[in-house]
Amino acid sequence: MLVAAAAKGGVAAFETLYRRHAGRVHGVIVRLVGGRGARADDLTQEAFVRAWQALPEFRYEAAFSTWLHRLAVNTALMELRRRRSRPQDDGDDDAFELLGATDSAGHTTALSMDLERAVASLPPRARAVLVLYDVEGWKHEEIATELGMAVGSSKAQLHRARSLLRERLGAHA
Repeated sequence: MLVAAAAKGGVAAFETLYRRHAGRVHGVIVRLVGGRGARADDLTQEAFVRAWQALPEFRYEAAFSTWLHRLAVNTALMELRRRRSRPQDDGDDDAFELLGATDSAGHTTALSMDLERAVASLPPRARAVLVLYDVEGWKHEEIATELGMAVGSSKAQLHRARSLLRERLGAHA
């Protein structure tokens, strides 16, 4: 009922849908773009703007959450493509140096934070394949199609990402 009301322009219904799904949408975008907080926030908003614009054409062939999640993934993947086409330093290469560092309170960073940072430090394509395959449950064929690579390249990127994670997490892996 909320989706139908939002599709007819119901702002309150869309706000409710936003509150219900914003966390998951933001989470997948953060993982795909490498933990860039401000950019992930912008992309989350962009995904919801795109959802608002496309909602009148929503055909109910899948659950709204599935449709929205796919739209969010596509928004993040478009950002990765834009980044790849621009020659610039991603800064990702140095991110893993903070793993296991002592925080300001004198405690060693928790493993979950280490894992999050390690994933964020992966090269963008390897990170995208890892997140889509291991976190989102996509098949290599879907990943290859979406990222414009061969299925074998998707598998190789996944292997590369997992190897880099093991290396970066060291004893925790």
